[in-house]
Amino acid sequence: MESPSVWDDMDRTMGQLFMMGFDGTEATAQIRKLIEVHHLGTILLTAKNLKSAEQTTRLVLELQTIAHEAGHSVPLAIALDQENGGVNSLFDEQCIRQFPSAMGVAATGSTEMAYQIANATAEELSSVGVNWIMGPVLDVLTNVKNQPLGVRTTGDDPEEVSKYGVAFMKGYRDAGIATCGKHFPSYGNLEFLGSSLDVPIITDSLEQLSLSALVPFRHAISEGVDAMMVGGCAMSSAGVNVMHACLSEQVVDDLLREDLGFDGVVVSECLEMEALSHNIGVGGGTVMAVKAGCDLVLICRSFSVQQEAINGLKLGVENGMITKSRIQQSLRRVLEMKARCTSWEKALAPKGIEKLTSLQASHSQLSTKAYNTSITVVRDKDRLLPLSNLLDREEELLLLTPLVKPLPASAAARGLTTKSHIGSPDAAIWDKGAAAPSVFNGESIFREFGRSLARQRSGRVLHTSYTANGVRPVHENLITRASAVVVITADANRNLYQHGFTKHVAMICKSQSSQGSEKREKPLVVVSVSSPYDFAVDPSIGTYICTYDFTDTALKALIDVLHGNLSPTGSLPGMINQSQKLHQSKQQWLVEAWNEERDANALDDLLKTLQLEGPFNQQSEVSGCSSNTFLLRNETIDESHFVVRNSSTRALYGFCSTYFFELTGTGVVGAILVDPDRRKLSVGHSLHSRAIKCLLQKDGIKQLQLGSRLPSVFLGIPTSNNFERKRLRKWFASMGWNIALSRPICSMLMRNLVKWRAPEGITKSVQRAELDFDMVHGWDHSTSILDHIKTSSRQGVMEIYRLALREPKSCGIIRARRDGVVLGTVVLYSAGSTWAGCVPALNDTDEVRGGISSPVISPGVGEYSTLLKGLVLLGIRQIQKQQADAVLLDCVDGDSHCDSLSAMGFSVLHSFEEVSCDADTMVSPA
Repeated sequence: MESPSVWDDMDRTMGQLFMMGFDGTEATAQIRKLIEVHHLGTILLTAKNLKSAEQTTRLVLELQTIAHEAGHSVPLAIALDQENGGVNSLFDEQCIRQFPSAMGVAATGSTEMAYQIANATAEELSSVGVNWIMGPVLDVLTNVKNQPLGVRTTGDDPEEVSKYGVAFMKGYRDAGIATCGKHFPSYGNLEFLGSSLDVPIITDSLEQLSLSALVPFRHAISEGVDAMMVGGCAMSSAGVNVMHACLSEQVVDDLLREDLGFDGVVVSECLEMEALSHNIGVGGGTVMAVKAGCDLVLICRSFSVQQEAINGLKLGVENGMITKSRIQQSLRRVLEMKARCTSWEKALAPKGIEKLTSLQASHSQLSTKAYNTSITVVRDKDRLLPLSNLLDREEELLLLTPLVKPLPASAAARGLTTKSHIGSPDAAIWDKGAAAPSVFNGESIFREFGRSLARQRSGRVLHTSYTANGVRPVHENLITRASAVVVITADANRNLYQHGFTKHVAMICKSQSSQGSEKREKPLVVVSVSSPYDFAVDPSIGTYICTYDFTDTALKALIDVLHGNLSPTGSLPGMINQSQKLHQSKQQWLVEAWNEERDANALDDLLKTLQLEGPFNQQSEVSGCSSNTFLLRNETIDESHFVVRNSSTRALYGFCSTYFFELTGTGVVGAILVDPDRRKLSVGHSLHSRAIKCLLQKDGIKQLQLGSRLPSVFLGIPTSNNFERKRLRKWFASMGWNIALSRPICSMLMRNLVKWRAPEGITKSVQRAELDFDMVHGWDHSTSILDHIKTSSRQGVMEIYRLALREPKSCGIIRARRDGVVLGTVVLYSAGSTWAGCVPALNDTDEVRGGISSPVISPGVGEYSTLLKGLVLLGIRQIQKQQADAVLLDCVDGDSHCDSLSAMGFSVLHSFEEVSCDADTMVSPA
């Protein structure tokens, strides 16, 4: 505790009640006088004071040394704003790590991540001598429009803001620095009148604040937050009418101290704010702040204003407006906080660069992990991601970026210069591997992002900026020229020109068809690099990504997502709509058994919606499907299907098909379909749980499988889109599936069958194999065929062959024999067969198609490839005789066989990973 002099000397006591700042990267004469003469006890450092970690360490030590030599009996409290994201006072590319904003951290869905980031941030600040962080931000963003906080808060859900705020607070505290919750009572729902002399107003009643905005502050107080900053906003509602919250006894003493029970340090808003100093004056404001219950009065930089505040407090004490006991009450709180976060031993020996160097590796890994897990794909209705699946290398990608102020942690803010005129819409062209051009065009902050985007895709990126002037002819020409467009926005809700520009670009893209065989609107990806609320609830923007800040680390993660090197797992934090959360919830939906009469039409509508989802150059797996596709009506297959539906509108939110193949004891999840507008709400989770529970109750169940050959819709986890593959693998792994035990399987298509001729080398290799090929129909040949099929353990294969044997007029089986022994078979079927109804790809076209299905080659046969090509070759020739335009080859084991079939003229239509596991290893849902 402080020596008696600070209690007995009123000048020293009052010095402990101020927090002040100064301009300069070294101790100035003014800050020396404040410390030595006025006994200033707390200093707030800002970005203007700090150039590097090493310089910061020297500056803080210099300030502490001045205080020590001036007879201060306790060290200075050295405070800093270091919220991460776009709000960092201290940046050093070598020694200080960059982490996501508060909302970006909340998007990871991990309070443990929040704790680790806060702890790492505090460790770095402590190393340079900072002992007090002005955080965490505890505001609830109840009004996302025109709010200055944006991503500085974790969102609009009071409980979620509480949860992450407490995690941040504990991380800071465990690293040994003091904490300060802000901005009491809340900056999350302010109304702005326009003039700089008009104070932002809180119009919520105390009751409304108590139910929402005050919840995080209440939680932080119960967890022992050291200090609380009270804002300078006005409050106007029933029961409260306050011009400045931090000057009001009703807010500080009554609401914060009495109602919420806070006995820590209360910090005022900076009294230099124009509205406050103009309306009241700094001297009078200082007296009002202390009388209201503030323990520290903040005066940021002006030395004359700081002297005015000190003189005002002295005058208030001298004339009896402020009692000595009131001053000593604040002193006690300040000294107790200092005792928890600093000592002279610690203050005069900062660990500095040596400590920071030891932290670099672990903090760099944490930073990368945080950004990679925060980036969020809110929607990708048309499956445009990754762009590597969308664009060929020779096609051009257009990048449109706004004019924004550089973040302290961006390359642009660290000295990258631009030779283009600000606001110039002239385009830059970034080629793969291109060095920096002599003229930088477009917006400087995003130019390196454009170059990196080009290098990563090994193709050309067109890049230009946009302004409040809207869509200009140069933009229209570039949109027409490009094959796809990426638009960047940054707080479009506050910068309305960005919203209008993006909507205009979207309209142009809808009117233009991109290059490709199918006429689809030009692909558009919109990326918000700040507030996720720009287009969060605008379904007309089909592909929407959020990064939560535009630091270099965030933009690097964005590039990885755009090119499929990173599968994003972030979720929008909080409640975008009042009625629901858009991030994945733990909600349990009512799952009902399928009722064909009730649900068939609704499933057809859902399938039509899903068929429109795929990218322009990729056919959807459910293309050609109807509700009948999933209904096998086979006496040897026990099928059970489930739905999540709206009982009022009868719309289906989700559908799941399951099949139990009694012959092999295999339970199969054949499909899980979820309405795009109902994703990330646990509809799929609920359907999956019901499906597994149902299958595990079957008598004779031996194994479970993802993907079904019968019907032939999803043969497994779709892998044609690498981004979707990674996402689905992770999701099913979280459901309990061992994704490592997967087998590739695909369906292939050969078009222009009329002109097709067998490659000469294939025909000769088949002839040399000395095999007998024939085609048989009907049950007369069933014994040898079914005995051969038993050599395959793959689910559904036996049932497919039985179907073919039952329909001799529309199906046949080609055999490859040697010495009378069947070594290989395939099923041949026409569009009129029962089996064709289970293969939607066969009928999803105007062209006439024939089908070849389920090759089975005896194990151990050395000529596997030759046998397979021979069976398929004969199948193609039979289908050619039927005057078909194309042939579909489904249920092909991926492995290396696709290459040999590609040499025959086939191309992969859909690819999958078939996943299976023993039934006793899957945990039955409760």
